[in-house]
Amino acid sequence: QGPPPVSGVKITTIRNGDRRTYPQPGDVLTMHYVGKLRANKQVFDSSIQRGPPFEFQIGVGQVIRGWDEGVLQMSLGEKAQLIVSAEFGYGAAGQGPIPPNADLVFDVDLLAINGVRARLRE
Repeated sequence: QGPPPVSGVKITTIRNGDRRTYPQPGDVLTMHYVGKLRANKQVFDSSIQRGPPFEFQIGVGQVIRGWDEGVLQMSLGEKAQLIVSAEFGYGAAGQGPIPPNADLVFDVDLLAINGVRARLRE
């Protein structure tokens, strides 16, 4: 009996963003993230371990569907956890260390939108 099933992407805010500035499809985002398998919490990828944040274009299919849909709902400076169902992740094929049909958990931190960084605050 594992965690309850998730459909699509479920977002839990860890730290509020500015609640005003939201990414739009085509924007270039700068984020830090840690990706884990939902079943056993094993980390399969981490931008933090690599060093520089990850930059990508949102909403245009450069990243998994769970990110394209979930991160668009985050505001600048927000830190959140995304629970991504397999069909919104890597699906039946899996990829590298990610097995087929795996639900994923990402801790994501939206640092900048089109180069405009979030104001640091405590």
